[in-house]
Amino acid sequence: MTTALAAAVRAPVPTRLWTPSRVLVTRSAAERPHGRRVLQRLEAAGVSDIELLPGDRLPNLRGDGDRAAFMAAKQTLAVVVPPPSKRRLQPIPPSADWRFDLAEGCPAHCQYCYLAGSLAGPPITRVFADLDEQLTALDGYVGHGAVTSGTAARGAEGTTFEASCYTDPLALEHLTGGLATAIEHFGTHDWAGPVQLRATTKFDDVAGLLDLPHGGRTRLRFSLNAGPVARRFEGATSPVSGRIAALAAVAAAGYPIGLTIAPIMPVEGWREEYGQLLDDVAAVLPAGTDLTVECITHRFTPGSKATLTDWYPRTRLEMDEDARTTKRGRYGSVKHVYPLETMAELRSWFEGALADRLPTGRLLYWT
Repeated sequence: MTTALAAAVRAPVPTRLWTPSRVLVTRSAAERPHGRRVLQRLEAAGVSDIELLPGDRLPNLRGDGDRAAFMAAKQTLAVVVPPPSKRRLQPIPPSADWRFDLAEGCPAHCQYCYLAGSLAGPPITRVFADLDEQLTALDGYVGHGAVTSGTAARGAEGTTFEASCYTDPLALEHLTGGLATAIEHFGTHDWAGPVQLRATTKFDDVAGLLDLPHGGRTRLRFSLNAGPVARRFEGATSPVSGRIAALAAVAAAGYPIGLTIAPIMPVEGWREEYGQLLDDVAAVLPAGTDLTVECITHRFTPGSKATLTDWYPRTRLEMDEDARTTKRGRYGSVKHVYPLETMAELRSWFEGALADRLPTGRLLYWT
């Protein structure tokens, strides 16, 4: 390894590590090997309030519905074993063939949080203790996806498994080790066909991932945004500069990497701000990096708006239905997106800017 490459591989010092105020561990979770590993890591991290429950039911965490109850839930980690129904993998277009959950919930405070419209109940973070069994069960899904596996456009990715649909796994990694366990399994297991683990993060604690035998089978993606958006709306996350440094480190360690530019917002000076973001990324990428890009514009549902304004009553996030176009799903769902003219302008600019600034990156989708 050259001196320059060794310096590039060196992980940035983590800028933010979450410590939950309260941890609840169900009986079945404490009996699982991964559950015991999580307990050891929590104790090593100095978490003092760890409650081993006598059964598998979590106590009532709804509180009084006020701000204090919300903050208490966001500071609570539960280690659980999910019901079998939750472990039957579901497709997750346009990202991946299958949704593979290491956890549900996130300690960050993004004021546009998509989990607000997706997960019911108080916003605690649940870590799943049956990781070892679930990794073994993934064999049965190889070759059976329809988003990437067997497709002309993305077939080279193999069967893809998305680990960050309902969580940010790197935000929890120092407490769980679950992402490293999954990466090592994907990198060393004898699979029936090509596979890829996918994870997206807004954090930068990648030191524990750099030396893993990943085998090029995990694509680590970093969710990045223009400076004004990140500073205003992405609370309790690592700064964009830290994420870019982490992206450079994992790329130098041989991982395929990705940019998740989301949620894209046409804020004042957006061309200059997003242009600077792409320039900053281009400046740190090693030659020959395997790079993909996913572009996701901001959208919201009536349910997510209600939840987010309850969680963040002083938010300045634009969620004006009258300024949006309404999209209706197959089963009557409603989603408010930018008008067609705005979407076309954004897409045209991003496609041109990506081609100019990151010409080797592959744009997987725009939505």
